[in-house]
Amino acid sequence: MSFGNLNVDKLLIDGELVDAEGGATYENINPATETPLGHAADASTGDIDAAIEAARRAFDQTKWSTDVAFRVRCLRQFADALGKHAEQFKFLSTAEVGIPTQMTGGTVDGPIEHLAWVTNLLESYEFSADYGIGDIPGFQSHRWVEREAYGVVGAITPWNQPFQVNLAKVGPALAAGNSVILKAAPTTPWSASALGKLVAEYTDIPAGVFNVITSGANDRGEELVTDPRVDLISFTGSTAIGRRIMSQGSATVKKCFLELGGKSANIVLEDADFARAIGMCTFMVAMHGGQGCATLSRLLLPRSRFDEGVQIAAQQLSYMKYGDPTVMGNIMGPLNSAKHRDRVEGFVERAKAAGGQPVVGGRRPPQLQTGYYYEPTLFADMPEEAEIVRSEIFGPVLVALPFDDDDDAIRIANDSIFGLSGAVFSGDHERSKALARRVRAGTMIVDGGIYYGPEVPFGGYKQSGIGRETGRLGFEEYLQVKALCEPI
Repeated sequence: MSFGNLNVDKLLIDGELVDAEGGATYENINPATETPLGHAADASTGDIDAAIEAARRAFDQTKWSTDVAFRVRCLRQFADALGKHAEQFKFLSTAEVGIPTQMTGGTVDGPIEHLAWVTNLLESYEFSADYGIGDIPGFQSHRWVEREAYGVVGAITPWNQPFQVNLAKVGPALAAGNSVILKAAPTTPWSASALGKLVAEYTDIPAGVFNVITSGANDRGEELVTDPRVDLISFTGSTAIGRRIMSQGSATVKKCFLELGGKSANIVLEDADFARAIGMCTFMVAMHGGQGCATLSRLLLPRSRFDEGVQIAAQQLSYMKYGDPTVMGNIMGPLNSAKHRDRVEGFVERAKAAGGQPVVGGRRPPQLQTGYYYEPTLFADMPEEAEIVRSEIFGPVLVALPFDDDDDAIRIANDSIFGLSGAVFSGDHERSKALARRVRAGTMIVDGGIYYGPEVPFGGYKQSGIGRETGRLGFEEYLQVKALCEPI
């Protein structure tokens, strides 16, 4: 199966584009039409083992981890190839993920820019730092610290923004000198296998340094987590799976770098521009069906203006355009799979059964009988302890909650196992900044700022993860630190 000259039905193992063991494949379903796009390679345990062995050998026996100039050259080849095939990756993002066509620019062009950025960082990065002379009475030593690659990285990625997250892991991991096994989500295999095609045919990256595994089985990633030949796991996905990875990785005490779930709060103070402030979270909840870990899915409104704020949110959500992701103007396409649509629906139905009533939405859109669609939905009458208020839904569902004062708003925002992102809006910018600093979250939007960029670290507090992705800190997650000393 191919689009243009992008083959998407092969694994990449030890430098070769190969079929899965026994020629096994599975269907890749278009979430907008519920019909097969084609087939993806369905990797076996034997395929995983071969990829791990290749990655281990490539790290231990090639110059990849030690030759910075060579890595820079290869990564620039990779970025050039991605740029030339950007339109095909945008097509794949709509076809297999369901991302609206008009939004694929940011989900493809941005990650390619990040790869170029991290390559530039690699070219100038100081891998050694001098710590001067240590003077123990009668004995002096010169000390310094060097950073070096971890080894074999298992990168396990999600289905919601596969191209972006694939490159956010693969780029820094390769730049740091590691070998990588990229394991794609079952429902978005082609966004990963197409990367394998480009690396194999357009770069001088040595065989085994980069490997791509696709599989219809959800548990294939566990084989990377438990294998002692894999030194680091970089995972993006749900908190529940993140806990499982930490547990399984403990047997080999491997580093688990986790970017997990969120239930981010948007605090709108009484003197804020309500339409603008509320618009940020209604747009995020509708955009790509709210299938983003940093989505502002809790709307915190002052009790004195709560009804007004709920009415504004309901009106904004009712105006959001959704449907066929190939139609320009739609900011929301289908949810990624029938399984996920049913999961989102389950949260809403349980909230209804508990006495909640959606202000808007709360059903499959009757005008869209085909595709995994769900209406943008707002709840405003649920207690703080309700499941729909506390759990990550990962869909187009917003909950509005009242607060009494600034301290109460902070209490509600922080009353969560998650701490990925958040926002504060007010008419007083210094007040907004002061409250943003009190929210226990890894990224905070202050009065509408945008933190996203290749140089900015992204990650969470609490059960939203461990470590930071992107930026200099994201690059350094893939480096070990070695202290050295010598007598003088």
